[in-house]
Amino acid sequence: MSDYTLYSDTELSGLFREGDDAAFKEIYLRYNKLLYLFALRRLEDQDEAMDVVQDVFVWLLNNREKVALNTSLSAYLYKSVLNKVLDIFRHQQTIRKYIAQGDHFIEVDSQETDYLIREKDIAEMIAREIESMPPRMREVYKMRHQQHLDTEVIAETLGISENTVIVQLQRGTKHLRKHLGTVVFILYLLNQ
Repeated sequence: MSDYTLYSDTELSGLFREGDDAAFKEIYLRYNKLLYLFALRRLEDQDEAMDVVQDVFVWLLNNREKVALNTSLSAYLYKSVLNKVLDIFRHQQTIRKYIAQGDHFIEVDSQETDYLIREKDIAEMIAREIESMPPRMREVYKMRHQQHLDTEVIAETLGISENTVIVQLQRGTKHLRKHLGTVVFILYLLNQ
């Protein structure tokens, strides 16, 4: 019997798609706790976080032949969990809005609408995290990533050294990665 802990994610996903249940078990053991912590940090509810992760794994198990990984296994799993978390946030927001307005609610079931709502949710999450940075870090980060200025121009404009600009940018990046999670942070970088 093979020791599945020695297999790479790529090898495990290939074996899993071919019907190897032991490969699925290893994927589950490898990512279950990490995905749970990722969901818990966003939802702040243990039961909801556990449900989200279980839903992702159940879907994965029931749809193994449909799973087409265009990215790494870990990125696929984190993105799946993030999408479920965003579904929960969107659902909660919709319910609050519906109750507040007292209007009749019409469900829009469209992949394009779903994508746009998720994109908007992620953009709002990123904007909130940028605004929560300390003032100087936020100022440097916005000048670099929103105004697309290079470090030399930022340093001259703010009257600080280029090294200080670089340190502030590194801290800003670390701040976003910490508060957004790896998957959202990567999506943010890809969309810049």
